[in-house]
Amino acid sequence: MKQVRCAIYTRKSSEEGLEQDFNSLDAQREACAAYVMSQASEGWLLLPAIYDDGGLSGGTLERPALQRLLADVALGAVDIIAVYKVDRLTRSLLDFAKLVEALDKAGTSFVSITQSFNTTTSMGRLTLNMLLSFAQFEREVTAERIRDKIAASKAKGMWMGGIPPLGYRPDGRSLAIEDDHAELVQQIYARYLELGTVRRLAEWLDAGNILTPVRQTGTGKTFGGAHFSRGQLYSVLRNPVYAGDIRHGPRVYPGNHPAIIERAMWNAVQQQLASHIKGARDVRLASASLLAGKLFDGAGEQLIAVHTAKPGNDPSGARRRYRYYVSKAAHHGTSGNAPSLRIPARDIERLVASEVAGLFRDPIVLAARCGLCLPPPRMAAIVQQCERLAMTVGSDDIRLRELIAKVRLRDHTIVIEVVIAGIARLLSLDPPAETEATIQIQCAVQLARTGRAVRLVQPGGGLAVQDYPDRTVVRLIARARAWWAVLAAGEADIKALASTEQLSPSYVTRVVRLAFLAPEVVEAALRGGLRGSIDGAALLATDAVPESWNEQAQRFLPG
Repeated sequence: MKQVRCAIYTRKSSEEGLEQDFNSLDAQREACAAYVMSQASEGWLLLPAIYDDGGLSGGTLERPALQRLLADVALGAVDIIAVYKVDRLTRSLLDFAKLVEALDKAGTSFVSITQSFNTTTSMGRLTLNMLLSFAQFEREVTAERIRDKIAASKAKGMWMGGIPPLGYRPDGRSLAIEDDHAELVQQIYARYLELGTVRRLAEWLDAGNILTPVRQTGTGKTFGGAHFSRGQLYSVLRNPVYAGDIRHGPRVYPGNHPAIIERAMWNAVQQQLASHIKGARDVRLASASLLAGKLFDGAGEQLIAVHTAKPGNDPSGARRRYRYYVSKAAHHGTSGNAPSLRIPARDIERLVASEVAGLFRDPIVLAARCGLCLPPPRMAAIVQQCERLAMTVGSDDIRLRELIAKVRLRDHTIVIEVVIAGIARLLSLDPPAETEATIQIQCAVQLARTGRAVRLVQPGGGLAVQDYPDRTVVRLIARARAWWAVLAAGEADIKALASTEQLSPSYVTRVVRLAFLAPEVVEAALRGGLRGSIDGAALLATDAVPESWNEQAQRFLPG
């Protein structure tokens, strides 16, 4: 007689009672094992492997034991799955359909020992689907009741569990003040009002080596003992719990717990926080960085879009905004001594935009790479559309974001993944049925570090993006020529000129040398065509400028 290998699967939604010597999982397994033994005459054989999921909901398939069981089913090691009831396997009708498909593919069936079903017939499947529909309905109704109960309890000012905010400890259905931590919260609020910004508050806490207090969760897990991040500080400053309130979604109710922060100070902090938000959220999203969430380094770590504002040369005092992409670890201050990236956003975005726009310069090659079919009657229209896209798509951030799937920075190349479906949509073509989702553009560009920033440099040493000059270099060359005119006219010597400018003679001498740069070097500087490693500091270094114009060209111009 052919042996039928049987596996028992058990599940319990809550962890209550699992610590007992004989719990619900044991009872389910014992009942299933007895049923399997009763079918020994049919060749049923119980497998020794145990598949128990304790404290996990039946509304998801992401359960460790169930995933192990499905893996064994896929390997052909299980013929029948025995469960106490069908809802132990799943409470979701959609998930049940997925399970049935996986079991049918492997030639495996399942048995509910307390319910009689035959899933090989249409009537059996209909009955089972009806039962699972009620199980799913029961789960959803229970979830609604729990949500309603939480909302009603919070409306009465109760604390409904979770990790208590800093400064409090759980006290039944309320919160009690933790005096040591509450003092730190009061200090954070007071210093924020004095310093004016969360960034300065974080710097002040770091300078004083003030760390987050070490606390424990209800399960005994320890957390804290690290520097305050700006996100944590925003959470503390915006939490209405500290003013004696309880938040539930968008609503705030009076709480039953004592307040740590006086209402007047709380209102002042909220007003100051609100005054720092310039414009509505949708306006800020419209100007979001092009590659936000799409740029990754060689190790697969995502780069985060950040910006800083510095005073510009505008007489009105307007501040210039500088955007960068930085490593996530460096942004959060967790990189330690590990290397991190800080790339000017304008450079990498213009390079990516130029490369994507270049795809549309040759419609035939583009169609071949994407597997697109070009209908002969529409050929002329598609060529014209590609010509327009080659000129316009690089300046259209919305279209570019739809086209770009991912940009990966490697040692000597930048790989841009472009969405084929997006290209087909712009050309009003049907995407291919069976092909890769993206095509790749590989740019022979490497990252050259200059100070704290990283610049994009071509193999010959030239900048990958050369459409704007280095303002510092241009300013130094202009100053060098003006100073040399004064020296050549005999109006002053180096020492007198340095005294007039309130600079050191050494600095003035190094700047004046730039008046003798070769004409082709000056032209390259004015159009942004110097080597990627050449900036103002490099030009002012000792022995940076050779006397020979040929040597200058070799040193400062791309190969």
